[in-house]
Amino acid sequence: MEIQPVRAADVEAIAALAREIWQSAYAGIISQAQIDYMLGQRYNAPRLLEELEKPGYWWDQAFIDGTRAGFSSGYLTGVVGEIKLDKVYVHPAHQRSGVGGALIERVAAHGRAAGCDTLILAVNKQNAKAIAAYEKRGFSVREAVRVDIGGGFVMDDFIMARSIAQ
Repeated sequence: MEIQPVRAADVEAIAALAREIWQSAYAGIISQAQIDYMLGQRYNAPRLLEELEKPGYWWDQAFIDGTRAGFSSGYLTGVVGEIKLDKVYVHPAHQRSGVGGALIERVAAHGRAAGCDTLILAVNKQNAKAIAAYEKRGFSVREAVRVDIGGGFVMDDFIMARSIAQ
């Protein structure tokens, strides 16, 4: 496995991988309409390109034998000592192979380098598979939130956190 920063030339491939992963990850958890809406919001080229250039944001991608297997993004939240794991997605063919854990640890490393001691994330309350994976990696639920994301949709999430102190 190799992890590399996402570059501008990778944006379309990352968006395509997100579309593929989301179909299996969120089917039965949120509606297809909400999947489409959120993909359009979060994986359009201008937004991805903007985030790649933004200080305090990191995008990484994992390759297995030259094939893009997953990606992650994280950013400094503005709360002293805190970084958010905003996205971590692994293609179903590569799940349970250490890719997700390696991507999470890469975001944690960005956070430690920036002086952070806490890594947070948001996960859909109904995504039992992801919640179990995060708990396995030391995360615990900090709070429950319900966020209006527009378009008549909400994100009904747990905020989970773990220490990344040195």
